[in-house]
Amino acid sequence: MPIKKLPGLGRLLGTLLTAMFCASAVAAQPPLDEAEKAKAAETAARNAWAARVDAYQLCKSQDAVAARYFAEMAQAGKQVPPPVATGECPDPGPYAGPTPPLEAAGAHSPPKDAAQPPSSEVPQAEQ
Repeated sequence: MPIKKLPGLGRLLGTLLTAMFCASAVAAQPPLDEAEKAKAAETAARNAWAARVDAYQLCKSQDAVAARYFAEMAQAGKQVPPPVATGECPDPGPYAGPTPPLEAAGAHSPPKDAAQPPSSEVPQAEQ
């Protein structure tokens, strides 16, 4: 005699296992320190640049395939519609890491301490 399955038992067990997994994945994590934040920003910047490089290479290869297609059709004497005008492929250039915030770069600070007052009593013409 075959064993009868309970109608919702599999679904119930699946739901419970999923809930337990999600609860453990959402558990409180310790906050990131500055070095980990900088590393995460570097990784995100490098990934974004790699995506732009991939898009550039794809664009160039699509242009090459389209040029070959139009050349082959012209050589075969077939009529083809004119190509659709598209923009230039944006070259991402070399990788440049994330720019540090202005405070970290020291942009708001004077380069050195003042040795004398910014103005003097001597006229500029005599200097």
